[in-house]
Amino acid sequence: MFQKVYNSIKKFFYLKILKKKYYRLGSCKGCGKCCENIYVNHGKKGFIKSEEEFNRLKFFHSFYRGLELIGSDELGLLFKCKHLDPITRKCKIHFYRPPICRNYPMEEIFKMGGILAPECGYKLKPIESFDEILNKLSK
Repeated sequence: MFQKVYNSIKKFFYLKILKKKYYRLGSCKGCGKCCENIYVNHGKKGFIKSEEEFNRLKFFHSFYRGLELIGSDELGLLFKCKHLDPITRKCKIHFYRPPICRNYPMEEIFKMGGILAPECGYKLKPIESFDEILNKLSK
């Protein structure tokens, strides 16, 4: 009985207060894949699209100075983190890592069509099942 009430409160909190759609489950396995092939979403402007924009952002925000430009595609520029140790696959600034790293994975990954690396220890599980959403819509 207690577990059912707890789950209902947790679900309400995530959906209504935090405005989340997924529970983040699991833990980091230290594969380092999240530090490679990164798109950076810069506020309402979306993904960084040009080197000029990236250089401007590096001047104003220290976070961007930790990124190395490795390419681009139709979505925008692709980066890798300079703080990933290539041998140990561990973060060299783990204690001081920025919020984007502390909060990985964020559900925005799925909203943009992204996926987690198969090696990743994290999973994002929908808070509401397909059947629950379908029932709400059919009422």
